[in-house]
Parts: sequence; structure tokens; C-alpha cells
Amino acid sequence: VNLLTAPILFTFQQAREDLSRCTDGLTGEQIWATPHGFGSVGFHLRHIAGSTDRLTTYLRGGALNPQQTATLAAEHVPAGAGRGELLALLDEAFKNAEAVVREVESSALAEPRTVGRKQLPTTVIGLLVHTAEHIQRHVGQAISAAKLVRV
Repeated sequence: VNLLTAPILFTFQQAREDLSRCTDGLTGEQIWATPHGFGSVGFHLRHIAGSTDRLTTYLRGGALNPQQTATLAAEHVPAGAGRGELLALLDEAFKNAEAVVREVESSALAEPRTVGRKQLPTTVIGLLVHTAEHIQRHVGQAISAAKLVRV
């Protein structure tokens, strides 16, 4: 493992552990509740998985496909997804991203990349850092939402 990209691998594992722990025992209703108008736990789990997939696509230098765009549009929709399904979705997205991250060479970290429809400029290392930050932001929000629905 590249020592410069290893920290994002730790982010994936920490997110798995934190999200598994904070969702333990939640009912389907609690997972999709929006306490005080905040995003539901289910939304955050789906969003983490979907955004990780999208950011990994940009990391590879690609553009989003129609399925990824459709997934983005449906992240708020409960659609019967329970804790197990959501955690499996998250794990799959992380496994795919981990494989890509493990292939990143130190010499590629400064390579240019673009993000989104606006083709915002960044670099490989910029995307890696953004992915880790984005995951942790939504993990924190999911933990808060999980605490609120238990009250």
C-alpha cells in the first residue's frame, strides 16, 4: 500500500465501523426518519456510498454514467431499504474505491482531474482528500441522526 494514500483506506474502515455501531438496533422507520428536518440515517448511508462511487469515477478520470446520475437523484427515497441493505451498499462502494486507491502511484498524486458537470479542476490527491472529508462529514451527520431518532 502506498504510504501517501493509505489514510483514505483507514477512512473507509473507520466509517464502516462507526456506521455499523451507530445503526445497530435501528428500525426501518428510524433509519428513514428525518428528526428536526435533518437528513435521515438512510440518506446519509446511501449518499456516502453513492458519492464514494462518483468520486472514484472522477479519480479514474471518468464521467458519471446514467446509473450514477439516477442513484444520486434517488438517495433520499426510502424504497424499503433497511439497515443491512444500506450497510452492504456502503461496503460494496468502499471495496470498489479501495481497489482504485490501492492502484494509485505516488507519482500520480498531482495529476489533474475534473469533478462534476462543471468540470471543476482538482488533482488525484485533491480527490482522495475530498473523498475522506466527505465521508467523515456524512458519518458524523448519520451518527447525530441515529442519536436523535433514539430519543
